[in-house]
Amino acid sequence: MALQNIGASNSDDAFYRYKMPKMITKIEGRGNGIKTNVVNMVDIAKALHRSASYTTKYFGCELGAQSKFDEKTGTSLVNGAHDTAKLAGLLENFIKKYVQCYGCGNPETDIIITKTQMITLKCAACGFVSDVDMRDKLTTFILKNPPEQKKGSKDKKAMRRAEKERLKEGEAADEEQKKLKKEIKKKGTVSSKDGASSKRAASKKKPTGSDEEHSSPPDSQADDNEVAGDDEDDGVQWQTDTSAEAARQRIQEQLNAVTAEMVMLSTGIETDKAEKKSNQVKKEEVAKIGTGAIEKPSTHDQLVVEIKCLLKKGSQPCDIVSSLGSLTGSHQEKMNALFETLFKGVGKGFAKDVVKKKNYLAAAVQDEDSQMCLLRAIETFCVKCSGDAVKEVALVAKSLYDGDVLEEDCIVKWYEEGSAGANKSSIIWKNIKPFVEWLQSAESESEEE
Repeated sequence: MALQNIGASNSDDAFYRYKMPKMITKIEGRGNGIKTNVVNMVDIAKALHRSASYTTKYFGCELGAQSKFDEKTGTSLVNGAHDTAKLAGLLENFIKKYVQCYGCGNPETDIIITKTQMITLKCAACGFVSDVDMRDKLTTFILKNPPEQKKGSKDKKAMRRAEKERLKEGEAADEEQKKLKKEIKKKGTVSSKDGASSKRAASKKKPTGSDEEHSSPPDSQADDNEVAGDDEDDGVQWQTDTSAEAARQRIQEQLNAVTAEMVMLSTGIETDKAEKKSNQVKKEEVAKIGTGAIEKPSTHDQLVVEIKCLLKKGSQPCDIVSSLGSLTGSHQEKMNALFETLFKGVGKGFAKDVVKKKNYLAAAVQDEDSQMCLLRAIETFCVKCSGDAVKEVALVAKSLYDGDVLEEDCIVKWYEEGSAGANKSSIIWKNIKPFVEWLQSAESESEEE
């Protein structure tokens, strides 16, 4: 069976993964009873993940002729004699309106009918929801004959409910276990006849570091460890706050101590002019650091200025990347500066700008480490910029993935680290999640094939 790419815009791509059979038609009958039979309509509709009745009805609506699809025999008939090329052109229009995503052009979409009787297409790749033009004649037929729900959706809901119930039961069991531990601890402290409790009391009275404490039996040490474990396991989790606000607060506290020291030094009577100048320089540097930058703002600003100068000179992407190697700063700082310089001030249309300037990013990415640096630079940029750019982070990742700038493993690794890290509540992970799930499902499908 001859296959072709889905969508006329992808016809020249030899490695395009979404394909469908070429249309085969047959003229049947004569006179007023002449009809066109689309022989392989069932196979075409299956490749498009749409009902064959939708495509057959669309042909009839566009041609102004009666059309009929028999569910039992799988026969698709359109009244009149029509060329294969003409029907193939109508099929392309159907794909643009009812199959391809309006955002990324991916044909892996699902038809969803809203509560207000509006038809939308939800993309499994980028998560974009496309609004179908309700003035089209086929929309009435789709509302009367809605698509079947995917099998297993009820089973998934049941599994999710069972998982929630299991988590609740586990939490209840943990609470009961904590209560039992507390009761055992209270009984152990009250009972004076218990040998282990007396040993613990005696060991507590002895000074730390004594010979008798080191010579105590192992049983008493084990009991002490259990008591310490019970005290620590009271539902309190100790951790260091690594958020940006907490980091700024710690830096500000350190800076306050430094400024206080400098003020004390500057108030000395015997300080000369050289000391005053040095203190003034230190104060200026402290004031610059205290404006909110966390790590080496002067280095970042210097990198941004250097890259802007190179762009104004019209340097090629390879020349800019090679010039970055001679500048001071870590690889991550250079990537952050490059990305911010290229896309500073971009809001809506962020993905299109990334496609235009993809050559600069491709030149800077050479291995897996540089790919992770680029993804972290995208994350840092989205945190700083407006909400319009954050909404297109999935499209940005997909365009770089399609352009062989980023690999699937790096994108999944970056998502897993970010969604489980300190900034796991960021909207970035919510927007990129559908694209990551699509990557993982595509990998499992290729393994099965």
